[in-house]
Amino acid sequence: MQHKKGTHPVRNTILVMLLLLIIGGLAYGMSRYRSLKNSVNSSFKASGLTKERNVTSQLSSKKPISILLLGTDTGSFGRSDRGRTDSMMVVTINPNTNKTTVTSVPRDTAVSIPGYTSDSPSKINAAYAWGGTKTTIKTVQKMLNIPIDFYALVNLGGLKKVVNKVGGVDVTPTLSFSNLGYTFKKGIKTHMNGKKALAYVDMRYKDPQGDYGRQTRQRSVLMAIVHKTGSVSALLNQEFIDSISSETQTDLTFDDLTMIAKDYRTATKNVKQTHLQGAGKELNDQSMEVMKKSELQRVTNFIRNGLSLSYKKTGSIAVFSSTNSKSKSRSSSSSSTGTNATTANSGTNNSDYGYGY
Repeated sequence: MQHKKGTHPVRNTILVMLLLLIIGGLAYGMSRYRSLKNSVNSSFKASGLTKERNVTSQLSSKKPISILLLGTDTGSFGRSDRGRTDSMMVVTINPNTNKTTVTSVPRDTAVSIPGYTSDSPSKINAAYAWGGTKTTIKTVQKMLNIPIDFYALVNLGGLKKVVNKVGGVDVTPTLSFSNLGYTFKKGIKTHMNGKKALAYVDMRYKDPQGDYGRQTRQRSVLMAIVHKTGSVSALLNQEFIDSISSETQTDLTFDDLTMIAKDYRTATKNVKQTHLQGAGKELNDQSMEVMKKSELQRVTNFIRNGLSLSYKKTGSIAVFSSTNSKSKSRSSSSSSTGTNATTANSGTNNSDYGYGY
């Protein structure tokens, strides 16, 4: 359906905003926020996956943590099926270095999804549709060889609510375009309400950098909201939290968020951002993003450094490009390397691609 196209990619941006606003909000009014504990905890749902680390110990010892932020179709536009995640971010918060990292993972990243290897290669956004948060977390962990301590997932409705509640955001567009009835001019600071912010971050096909350009716009709106700390108190009311909790699902409890607010908040003021950069290829009759091994390793290093973890080789399930071939390809962004890959199921040019190391 046409109205679905282009709106889903904003969802994990909403969740990043919501998470950081909650972190900030707790610090602004802890006693007031405690009265909202039941509303916050109503969003709790365990992933079903055994965690790689003792997250309780991580928090109590004030050690770095990671959070996988997901946006999904669940419940939007009358859907009752689980749907796919359209984008995801890995966030690390390190109270020892006072740094936060945000890493965007393209929804079309080519991987072999654990438990579904007969369908490989597949887009990473299928992991949630096939196996829920459990499979999604497992896929990200194995793709990049990193631990995921928590996850959080959000639906579309949260974006307009958050932006409107803080009185809108000011963003300077990086390119000129029109979308959903709104026009944006490159280099002109623009005040955006919820609907306009949604129109700004959801455009993909007019951006010369495709999904990567959209990820950059997502993060710019995120930072615009985070910087409006003076508006955080506007979010601290029962009606608003109740409405947002119905849009989210997470294995972060209220007590977890309280601990993060107390011990991790200063780290959220120093944010470094990156994204996993691939090249567009046709695999299994689908358009996917294929990564170089060096790019996978770079992102693994970036996230592990954010968690103060030692070096390890990147994971084993992402499709990576290795040599130039005549496989069908397309340009995915202006910084794409243009390397090639072919599908494992095609039986041809198998030397031109691989999984991990």
